[in-house]
Amino acid sequence: MCKVKTVVLGVTGGIAVYKALDVVSRLKKQGIEVHVIMTKSACEFVNPLSFQALSQNMVINDMFDEPKHWEIQHISLAKKADLIAIIPATANIIGKVSNGIADDMLSTTIMATKSKVVFAPAMNTNMYTNAIVQENISRLKGLGYEFILPDTGRLACGDVGEGKLAPTDVISDTIIGMLDCPKDMKGKKVLVTAGPTIAPIDPVRYITNRSSGKMGYSIAEEARDRGADVTLISGPSSLRRPFGVKFISVNTNSEMLNAVLDNYKDQDVVVKSAAVADYKPQSYSSEKIKKIDGKLTLNLIKDSDILKKLGDIKEKQILVGFAAESQELIKNAEIKLQKKNLDYIVANDITSKDTGFASSYNKVTVLCKDGQKILLEKMPKRMIARELFNLINGKR
Repeated sequence: MCKVKTVVLGVTGGIAVYKALDVVSRLKKQGIEVHVIMTKSACEFVNPLSFQALSQNMVINDMFDEPKHWEIQHISLAKKADLIAIIPATANIIGKVSNGIADDMLSTTIMATKSKVVFAPAMNTNMYTNAIVQENISRLKGLGYEFILPDTGRLACGDVGEGKLAPTDVISDTIIGMLDCPKDMKGKKVLVTAGPTIAPIDPVRYITNRSSGKMGYSIAEEARDRGADVTLISGPSSLRRPFGVKFISVNTNSEMLNAVLDNYKDQDVVVKSAAVADYKPQSYSSEKIKKIDGKLTLNLIKDSDILKKLGDIKEKQILVGFAAESQELIKNAEIKLQKKNLDYIVANDITSKDTGFASSYNKVTVLCKDGQKILLEKMPKRMIARELFNLINGKR
């Protein structure tokens, strides 16, 4: 397993400061250690206590505060950080770093680190496009500093243009992707299925399940960040589409089957984490079924077993399935592993109250075709995905 990563988040004084709170929350949910440094102007927008509560670490905002531990704090954090991210990055901090100025805790820590540094600029559009700011950005890029480009839109000042902070999910995904897990899947093709499927009853009703898609999306993001060429086939989900992957949206079992078969042949790894509907109504009503007195009987028939079909035609692919069970977890997963010709199966207990469906966490047992059983205790779903690929790539 990759060691727990540490991100030092530098927060500077701009109206987008409050969005940095969401970035901290997203990183913590992925098991990342976060330390926050706030400039004095940032503290005028958001109380440091908010960042302290989310990061679960003391917030540093004054270079001359009495240290909480006997250490030189800017040197300690500079060494501890796997990455330093400045969110939002104002014209002021960009100009300081570009010109070698270190006159507060944040700029001093940036100067003292040998880790990656990434800026997420946010400012008035005229400031962002100013020739001096652009020259400073170009200079920093030339020195190896990274930038998450701002969006175009309506700014807090009322202007419309470039300079709006990038979406927080894009920022957090970029940070996770920059952390130092191995790029051991370059040149590999990975197919992931995620979310539920639906089985229509009539134009307004359908049968589905509680899958949110979080596990599958985390698997796709992990494979992407390890260098793989990723295709994500997803049933209905409220999650934002991951950037940097080929995304195919489907609704029904048959749509997912067709999409998977269309892309299956060239894949190196296929992870079927979608919760596909096993049954569908025997007949579909093209008109809305009207409410009647008494009982309404719905006859269901078995739908396609996509995973079994893939196991039957498997050639070079590593095939991974999921088993969501409410009883006899390991026994049922072992049967599925053999019956469907899988290389691995991820078994999770759906009766758990704090993991699984809709949760950002999971607790699973990975069963391997060679008989190994690997228990992964409760952890963020992104870390479950990381451990799964560590196993597949022989790093566990």
